[in-house]
Amino acid sequence: MERTVTVEPEAGLHARPASKLVQTANRFDAEVSIGRDDDGLVRADSMLSVSGLNVEHGESVRVVAEGPDAEAALDAVCELLTSPVEESPDGAGDDTEDAP
Repeated sequence: MERTVTVEPEAGLHARPASKLVQTANRFDAEVSIGRDDDGLVRADSMLSVSGLNVEHGESVRVVAEGPDAEAALDAVCELLTSPVEESPDGAGDDTEDAP
């Protein structure tokens, strides 16, 4: 199974979004890969591989999943990639713009 999506987090796939993607990919009994069509795919369960892609906000990536949980893994990873809201370490959305 595969999909192509546009990366929405402002940080692209760096730091927190990349870490969250790796954690999400590891939750499923599936092998998930991600990459640009011209660069090939890397394993989505490797922080070094994901962050090494240097994917920026607004770029398109291809996500491929194989295995028993492939559809659920693909849904979760693609939802994460297409959500503009980055999550804080406690799991809540970063709604700090109105903070005093």
